[in-house]
Amino acid sequence: MPSRSGVAAALCCGVALLAGLASTAQAAANPPIQMTGGIEYMCGGATREEAAFLQMVAPRWSTQLEFTVNRGQAGAFPVPVQVKVRDRYNGYAVMQTWATGPTMLARLEPGAYEVEAVAGGISVVRQVTVIGGYAARAQFVFPSNVDYAALAQPARTMAQATRRP
Repeated sequence: MPSRSGVAAALCCGVALLAGLASTAQAAANPPIQMTGGIEYMCGGATREEAAFLQMVAPRWSTQLEFTVNRGQAGAFPVPVQVKVRDRYNGYAVMQTWATGPTMLARLEPGAYEVEAVAGGISVVRQVTVIGGYAARAQFVFPSNVDYAALAQPARTMAQATRRP
């Protein structure tokens, strides 16, 4: 007859194994951290799970950008969105990439920035100030009278062509 300590040890190993498998499955669903111009960023939030994950980790990132369509449902956004970040005072380009989800988290250094988001030829600009230790947040609301779905395919092709492996 197995001892109680042996059964307990086997039970603990089983629980640890299941927890490890669950965390591996969860990690596979999380959006990847990418880098452009030396700046880390992460895009996502199209699914409920991604949105919850990004909301959970957002305080650990210096900047949170949200892209929505005016009067759109939660999570409705024009895909993809070209994002250009410039130093507010000298105009130097800091970061330029494509957001592939309604939320973008970025690790911008403390400073003052002008962030331009372009979707379907429509540009929305916000001023963002990143202060060390505090997460900056900006929301980009695009008009609802544009057929972003029709415009998305050429932009997706362009985004894939400019993305480096």
